[in-house]
Amino acid sequence: MAGKILIVDDVATNRIVLKVKLSGARYDTVQAATGAEALALIASEAPDLILLDVQLPDMNGIEICRQIKADPLTRGIRVIMISAFPDSETRLAALHAGASDFMVKPFDELVLLARLRSLLRARETDEELRHRESTCRELGFAEPAPTFAAPARIALIAAGRDTAMRWRAELRRFLPGDSFVVASRDEALAEADDSASPDAYVIEADLTRPGEGLRLMSELRSRPRSRHAVICIATADAARETAAVALDLGANDLLPATLDAARAEEAALRLTAQIERKRVLDRQRENLADGLRLAMTDPLTGLYNRRYAMPHLARMAQRAQATGRQFAVMVLDLDRFKSVNDTWGHSAGDAVLVEVAQRLSYNLRQADLIARIGGEEFLVAMPDTTLEIARATAERLCRVMEETPVTLPGNAGEIPVTVSIGLALGGGGVPAPIDALIDLADRALLGSKAGGRNQVKISGRSTAA
Repeated sequence: MAGKILIVDDVATNRIVLKVKLSGARYDTVQAATGAEALALIASEAPDLILLDVQLPDMNGIEICRQIKADPLTRGIRVIMISAFPDSETRLAALHAGASDFMVKPFDELVLLARLRSLLRARETDEELRHRESTCRELGFAEPAPTFAAPARIALIAAGRDTAMRWRAELRRFLPGDSFVVASRDEALAEADDSASPDAYVIEADLTRPGEGLRLMSELRSRPRSRHAVICIATADAARETAAVALDLGANDLLPATLDAARAEEAALRLTAQIERKRVLDRQRENLADGLRLAMTDPLTGLYNRRYAMPHLARMAQRAQATGRQFAVMVLDLDRFKSVNDTWGHSAGDAVLVEVAQRLSYNLRQADLIARIGGEEFLVAMPDTTLEIARATAERLCRVMEETPVTLPGNAGEIPVTVSIGLALGGGGVPAPIDALIDLADRALLGSKAGGRNQVKISGRSTAA
């Protein structure tokens, strides 16, 4: 099934009609006739979305919505309030209570199903990021949420500038702390590539041509800086097909194209809810990116660690096998590093490791992999590389390390540094496990150490190749 939906309505006929419509769209449904039944089913069935009638025999539906949103276990469930009475006061109360939408009976099936798809996609995105953030937090990577949120920057794009100016005047009454920018289509696209791109866009569905606002939304969704922005499409109440298409194309919400006082407050509530959600998702993405970065990098040197290096090297080997090209693997080890720690202390040893990492980065190509895989051991992998180039690079690295001693912080002294390198060649259309290739480079490294250190030894297999 596409998702589990709880239908809460005291009229059996209404429940049956909704069940038939939703089952036809492959949704699983459960039903409740009272608020008490609804709360029990929420606990036992864990629905993905709730269609909740405002008027129930035992409880007010808006109060049930407040309870759902107040509970950490259920606040992520989307709630659509439903009613036969479309008064603005009830609509606003429902949105204030945390409802994602307010729909009036009888339902327009086209818009209802589009709204369900939109909300369930959003819930799936929220849950996936929340689970990943939880994993990072358990690993100790996630940072606490920021305590300050800057004012939102909202771009208004309408068919006529006068319309956008009216939107701004009305929305400012309810969002006085936010910043509004009236823009044309071309200006909106130019701003989307700017580092200070808007947090949200309100776009009229029909700009100079019918549906042009939806095409603009698709353009904004394709650009990195505006991909995760809130985009609300402003439509006329009767534009049911446009509303459905907008939701299916990725609009976060729909706003009325004409804003009087009541509709402006509703639009402000919808914008605020979407911007708050965006900020939560942005923070989760940042925490996830930070967690992944910490999981893949060595905290001292900033180089990749073994966890990242091994699968990256495996992909390099796969590409080499597919193209018939060669790649080089080097294992580098600092000579007599234990004596550095014993003589100068571990902080000096750390300074040496950081400096060696920097010299490796400065003297290798951007496409080359550099990783710290042990205490004083480094791995370098060079794609599309011949044996002659790899040997010359390794010998240059030896010279770079030897020529300039490492200066300790605070001019506390200088430490001479040399490295021994073992080199092996892979690829050339010959399949070879990366573990075996690293083992060849390790054996060559042992030969370098045994031969007097500060030199490059090449695996016998590589020489034969």
